[in-house]
Amino acid sequence: MASIMTNSSALTALQSLNSTNKALETTQSRISTGYRVATASDNAAYWSIATTMRSDNKANSVVQDSLGLGAGKVDTAYTAMNKAIEVVDKIKEKVLLAKTAGTEDRAKIQAEIETYQAQLTDNIGGANYAGSNLLRTDSTGTATGISVISSYNRDADGVVTTGTIDVTFETTRLIDSGAVSGSTDPDDDVAATGVLDKAGGASDKSILNLSVSNLTGVTGFDADDETTISAAFDNMLTDIEAALSSMATGAAELGAAKARIDMQSSFVSSLSDSIDKGVGQLVDADMNKESTRLQALQVQQQLGIQALSIANGNSQQILSLFR
Repeated sequence: MASIMTNSSALTALQSLNSTNKALETTQSRISTGYRVATASDNAAYWSIATTMRSDNKANSVVQDSLGLGAGKVDTAYTAMNKAIEVVDKIKEKVLLAKTAGTEDRAKIQAEIETYQAQLTDNIGGANYAGSNLLRTDSTGTATGISVISSYNRDADGVVTTGTIDVTFETTRLIDSGAVSGSTDPDDDVAATGVLDKAGGASDKSILNLSVSNLTGVTGFDADDETTISAAFDNMLTDIEAALSSMATGAAELGAAKARIDMQSSFVSSLSDSIDKGVGQLVDADMNKESTRLQALQVQQQLGIQALSIANGNSQQILSLFR
């Protein structure tokens, strides 16, 4: 039936064209943004899951930064510790050589030892990274070590826990910077509880200020008695061995922490990639599919415009009957 009140063909063509335009707008949005779920209105469930996963990945990014900073601190301390062990080994060799040397030769050997002591001080003092020095710490302070954030964990109820990798100062401390606070004696810069100090406690017994010339810090011997002098050297070597053992323990802890940080950093990086991939599977648009759909919708749009034009043309034909 031909009607001048209602053009059914035009209405049908217009509805079809509107539907095509809406689908075309959606496809163009997906192509321009790269997402098939860009807002909650696209798919509320997927959008919510993706948003939560992205938030978790931001936390993982912070964890990676923390691990990188921690790795720098531990690597620096580990390198300095190994160099310090090498220097103390040289001091041990010189002390052993001085045991059977004459007084004049001991003075020469002491000059060599002092260069090693200066080098040892420089190695320890230079082991700074981002304001932290794990080899020179204050035993009287509140800090007992460093904690590196290693993981961010959220359970189904939203309860968050974080993991840490810890390094204790007590194990890595070579020089105690705070045990003799207020002293005017420059030698007291090396305090009693540092690893480099001899078992006995006084700061003048430190490896950093021992002397094979006058056996500084060694008591209970007679300078004219070779027996007591020999025993004093043995005690000195024993103390050095004790320090080396403690330094090896410190290096082992730093090495273990270094390996742990490296493994965790690799894991967190892989975990972040997996989460990104999972989010992508939920919300990313298939660009090949959307590109094909775009071309098809553009053809449909052109055909819809032609159909609407034809439907409107039918009304014009009805009017021509009355002319």
